Amino acid sequence: MRTAQWTLCGTIAAALCASPAFGGKLKVVNVAAPAVNCVFHADCRITVTDSIGNVPLGNLTTPGTARLQSRTFTGAAGTPGAGKTGYEYRLDMTQATGSLECLAGIVVNFGPIAELPYSNNVPADVFVVTQGGLGSIGISSAEQDGDVITFNFSKLLCASTPANAANTTFFFGLASVNPPVAISAGVFATGNPPYFSIPARAPKH
Repeated sequence: MRTAQWTLCGTIAAALCASPAFGGKLKVVNVAAPAVNCVFHADCRITVTDSIGNVPLGNLTTPGTARLQSRTFTGAAGTPGAGKTGYEYRLDMTQATGSLECLAGIVVNFGPIAELPYSNNVPADVFVVTQGGLGSIGISSAEQDGDVITFNFSKLLCASTPANAANTTFFFGLASVNPPVAISAGVFATGNPPYFSIPARAPKH
């Protein structure tokens, strides 16, 4: 997917690809919930704030059923995540039917990442909640170009007939020292148009 990322940076998403300060392939680990919450709170419970951005796929039977969920929460004192904000994302098409397009990944202008020990006390950049939560589709890779991170799904996420409760990614997340702000994230797809800008949240930087 490296070629796709450079294509996006050179065309539609050029405005997202700003700073060349850091980059490369990110370390992604699979985790279980609620254990991963212990990185942010000693009792392994977190209070979250959620927001939704609709992906305007054509030919959906019910508009608004392809959705990017952004989730944020703060780290408590005395934990590895203290003073940091956790960010999670999930692409949900569990109620989507009728579209001829599939979604392949998302692009987020995230800025610097705070590495945390999400698994086995080893620092990592990105975690994917593959146990104890929603979802069936993981992340095959995550790459950073400047401030921009491209998350590639492990398989295409497509609408189905009838609707399929398995048509959602797992929650995948990372952390930052910066608080959240509203942004326009990118979702890249197999159809025409191949890219959608949708509301999301990411760190202020």
